[in-house]
Amino acid sequence: MPSFTIRVADIQQIGAVVEVVLMPPLSFLQATGIKQTEAKATKVLAMIDTGATCTVIRKDIAASLGLSPCGTTLINTPSSANVTCYQFNISMVFPNNLNLTSIVVTEAPLQGQHIQCLIGRDVLKNTILIYTGYDNSFTLSF
Repeated sequence: MPSFTIRVADIQQIGAVVEVVLMPPLSFLQATGIKQTEAKATKVLAMIDTGATCTVIRKDIAASLGLSPCGTTLINTPSSANVTCYQFNISMVFPNNLNLTSIVVTEAPLQGQHIQCLIGRDVLKNTILIYTGYDNSFTLSF
């Protein structure tokens, strides 16, 4: 089972965060004739969030990758309810080259955060997450 382990300075303060690469999905690259090695990609800091129903990216990321929305959804946040947000298909690459070639993410404001992405239960449902608080580490296995 492919996996990776991340250790952070203070997991209670920083959270279970991991650097991931976001890029257009393989189907988009094939349809446009763009080689995967030439595709726009961006590295972001993502937090593992078992409280998030879906995976979320910060509002500016999809535009920087040249993506168009594939739909909309309503989300609830700690400060608001029934917020309409765009959804996008993307590829997400984790450490150890663990690649999710096409997942649907929701675009939402994450301003004022030290992260640009939340990894939600839609992705986590296919993983094993081990959170080791006393060691300031976590392991994610696919």
